Amino acid sequence: MTVRKIILAALVLVPGIMKAQIFEPKNYPQGYFAWPVKATIGIAANFGELRPNHYHMGLDCKTDQRQNVPVIAAADGYIAKVKIEPFGFGRCIYINHPNGLTTLYAHLNDFYPALEKYITDQQYKAESWQLFLENIPAGLFPVKKGDFIAYSGNTGGSQGPHLHFEIRDTKTDKVLNPLLFGMPIPDKVPPTVTRLAVYNRTKSTYAQSPRFYPLKKVNAVFQTVPAVIALPTDKMSFAISAVDRSSLSANPNGIYEADLYDNDQPVVGFQIDSISYDETRYLNAHIDYKLRTGGGPFVQHLSRLPGYTNGIYKEVSGDGVIDLSDQQTHKIKIEVKDTQGNTTVIEFSVRSSGAAAPNPVAHNMFRPGYMNIFENSNLCFYLAENELYDSLDFQVSPAAGTHGGIAYLLHSGNIPVHSFYPVTIKNTTTSNPDRMVIRRWWGSKDDYAKAVKEGDWYRSSFKALGNVELYADLVPPTITPVGFKDGMNAAKLNRIVFVVRDETDELRNFRALLDGKWIRFSNDKGKTFIYNFDEHCGAGEHELQVSVEDVAGNKVEKTYRFRR
Repeated sequence: MTVRKIILAALVLVPGIMKAQIFEPKNYPQGYFAWPVKATIGIAANFGELRPNHYHMGLDCKTDQRQNVPVIAAADGYIAKVKIEPFGFGRCIYINHPNGLTTLYAHLNDFYPALEKYITDQQYKAESWQLFLENIPAGLFPVKKGDFIAYSGNTGGSQGPHLHFEIRDTKTDKVLNPLLFGMPIPDKVPPTVTRLAVYNRTKSTYAQSPRFYPLKKVNAVFQTVPAVIALPTDKMSFAISAVDRSSLSANPNGIYEADLYDNDQPVVGFQIDSISYDETRYLNAHIDYKLRTGGGPFVQHLSRLPGYTNGIYKEVSGDGVIDLSDQQTHKIKIEVKDTQGNTTVIEFSVRSSGAAAPNPVAHNMFRPGYMNIFENSNLCFYLAENELYDSLDFQVSPAAGTHGGIAYLLHSGNIPVHSFYPVTIKNTTTSNPDRMVIRRWWGSKDDYAKAVKEGDWYRSSFKALGNVELYADLVPPTITPVGFKDGMNAAKLNRIVFVVRDETDELRNFRALLDGKWIRFSNDKGKTFIYNFDEHCGAGEHELQVSVEDVAGNKVEKTYRFRR
């Protein structure tokens, strides 16, 4: 027998020498991508930071708190896509690389001149400022590593100057964790875990509030207080509040990985990597959504909820719910890691203290994996099989509307749903069938949608629960010019600005014609519509026609005459 075989045999025979790992090491190319912006290296947010309804899907690269810092191509390739939108990415470039990866650069200001001209021409061709060019020919805009491609900005959903940077698998469009590619962000700081939450899993996570236990550090390991957790249940699961920091910054970023062990045996873990935008909303199954929207902290489940069928979790021996029916004390270990392998360890024990109290009788139980339907003489809606992450005793009650229409409370806005669901309300209050909308609200958040007529009923779709109200919207939008008026000499102006407001804050269309031809008004962040004077508006007399339509179909038109 060779020496190698003898060593391997010994490792197999001696338990505990080789520690089981839940996840295999990554093999991403190191040093392939350059830092993408000419600013002091640093990040304001990492991949996996917890955000409302989604994970943060890239690195927020600092730009020294300034706009118009040069952004460069992180590697050789070609510009494959460009997106321009009022929220989200704002102005954005996608570059495909020969190694099968794509990089994305968002919240930009002007692109480099040749690309800027091309995009402007495409906007005028499509008669739309908002644009998503998904099939730019591969040879049209080649780039080399380090080439200038745009200036950084604050466009779209950005709340301060920075560059949002992503690395994606080109074929699958899965977004990969950029910090696994050898980015120059030194990190010798292990994650910080601030609390442990414990759940009784004989009932839904939505039917309870977790019990919190403080942590104290003993000999480099965190322990709960008390060290043994005893609850009247034979099924427990756990969640943690945790953040990560780099050596360069105290910003509380998202953690990369957490693994759960029961009596030293791996059970389940999650790893924040390779997530598509179709999957990012599953964050609402990964956290205790009810706790967070009710004003509590973020906690991340170390168990897969029943309605979360795949994604960031890897199960080795169960879904993370610990079975305590053996009446034994179980030693639990949680390891929390960052992308550099810095690890924080939590150790404690759990046991059952007896039988749990019986769960209340459910009147209208909605379950994940099933079609869940509610209907009465005035209201009908359903949640499809993939909408819920955990069970709940669904309640519907009358609500106080604000527009004189019929209103209902669909359980609670503190319970997440995964995608759009239809709700249909019977019209019993108005004789204006062509301007009907349904408003959904919870707390300070409002959503409005055009209501489609189906006999005496009206249907809309929403992506969150809460209050809903059917009413007739008869109020048209308003158009207010800023520093501009009909009949003026605009020779000293460099742009025209309009503020458009509507009762619903939802617009179906904004359109402007200059001397009968479409003119490009930008609409960054959806607040104002701006036309910067260019070659499309020369010297002389001009007529500007502006029309706006809201979701209900109310429309307003205005005409302005001016000279340059």
